[in-house]
Amino acid sequence: MPDSLPFVSDGSLDKDTALAHQLAVQRTRRPVDPLLSLVVPVFNEEESIAVFLATTVPLLERDGLRFEIVFVNDGSRDNTFARLFQRSRLDGRLRIVNLSRNFGKEAALTAGIDHARGDVLIPMDIDLQDPPELIAAFVTRWREGYDIVYGIRTARHTDTPAKRLSAGWFYRVFNSMSPVRIPPNVGDFRLVDRRAVEVLRQLPERNRFMKGLFAWVGFSSVGVPYERPERAAGTSKFNFWRLWNFAIDGVVSFSTAPLRAWFYVGLAIAMVAVLYALFIITRVLIFGVDTPGYASLLIAVLLMGAIQLLSLGIIGEYLGRLFVEVKGRPIYIVEGVYEDGTTEPPKP
Repeated sequence: MPDSLPFVSDGSLDKDTALAHQLAVQRTRRPVDPLLSLVVPVFNEEESIAVFLATTVPLLERDGLRFEIVFVNDGSRDNTFARLFQRSRLDGRLRIVNLSRNFGKEAALTAGIDHARGDVLIPMDIDLQDPPELIAAFVTRWREGYDIVYGIRTARHTDTPAKRLSAGWFYRVFNSMSPVRIPPNVGDFRLVDRRAVEVLRQLPERNRFMKGLFAWVGFSSVGVPYERPERAAGTSKFNFWRLWNFAIDGVVSFSTAPLRAWFYVGLAIAMVAVLYALFIITRVLIFGVDTPGYASLLIAVLLMGAIQLLSLGIIGEYLGRLFVEVKGRPIYIVEGVYEDGTTEPPKP
């Protein structure tokens, strides 16, 4: 470590100086002309393809970036694949990873990460709610030495009040339960350096919550604020039920707090039961009062039954995910990789 670096009173580097030194080292390792891979999962998005390419490609060319766009067709049932294939024949920078069926966005994003060739990767949505104008700012912060640069949604006017409220609750609940902290109002839209990508590719779990995985790998990271625009074309494929299940997947994948919580719930109920039993015994011995208590007994039985069923449901969530992991099935299956109007064998 250079002698010129300042030390605090105990002889150690302060946090900001250590980070600055880390970034300086990483800046020297950045390629001069990096290849940028945009990873774009698509599902029934035929209406958005032309708008996305017409907006994104000129911006990347204007900024002088070498790039490829890796579209992952997640089992679309409309003309999404046909339109992507047609565009790939006209532009060799477009590649299509065609999955054999719909595996879900997290699996499709994983497939895109596995097949991207770039020095840096940027996962983004095709609806342009992840503004491509932000890519240049991402690359600038990456050149400063950061390995992960994520977009922070400072305004979500296009979302309903219920969605904004539920999203805020989710981030607070997740960060209070999980040892891995997710920055609030941050989605999958981010730049990821190749060395962080290689770590992501080593993670084998089938139940994938990519926001958590991006945070779990660590590395130096920084946020870039932006206002989330309206969807350019098409309609969202996420309804309330899918978002609810997605939130449960995130919490269960990164925290055992729900399981641990029921130990304390049971302990509290047991203490209340013991105190109430002592109260009843004392009351009978001293005052000789012995009431049947049918209503209180019925309420207690129903309450305990509900708590037991709820706790079994939480245990079932964890057991179900364990069952999926133990089977060891692939996260996704690739039907083919298409480029320049041709196909190549799927990567293992």
